[in-house]
Formats: sequence, structure tokens, C-alpha cells
Amino acid sequence: MFDGITDPEAVKWFAAGMSIGFGALGPGLGIGLAVRAAMEALGRNPEAEGAVRTTLIIGAALAEAIAIYAFVISIILIFAA
Repeated sequence: MFDGITDPEAVKWFAAGMSIGFGALGPGLGIGLAVRAAMEALGRNPEAEGAVRTTLIIGAALAEAIAIYAFVISIILIFAA
């Protein structure tokens, strides 16, 4: 299928895989840290559940948007390059 690392087709697939891999690493870690902090906050102050939940959902959505951008870039690398 591929003739080597200098084959443009192979480089295209490698770049797409690397972009989605690194692009999902940051948001995955960020969402995990955010959930941990939210659970600690709820453990200390259960009355603040509504505010913590709202802030957590907004933060997770913003972090997940970065992974979606990385996915779009990898799709562009595959089909448009």
C-alpha cells in the first residue's frame, strides 16, 4: 500500500493520525482535571452543586471543542491534501 516514509500518501495518513492524537490528549487531560476539581468542590460544599455543575459543563464543552477542531483538521489532511 505504501512505498515508504517519503510516499506522500503515507505522510498524509501519519499527519492525520498525529493531529487527532495530540489534539485529543490536551482536552482529555483537561476534562479529567476539571471533573476532579468539581468533585472536590462538591465534597467540600454540597450546597453549591448547581453553580459547580453549570461551570463544569461549560468548561468541558469548551475543552471538547478543541478535540473537534483537531478531528476536523485530520479529516482535511486526509481528504484535501
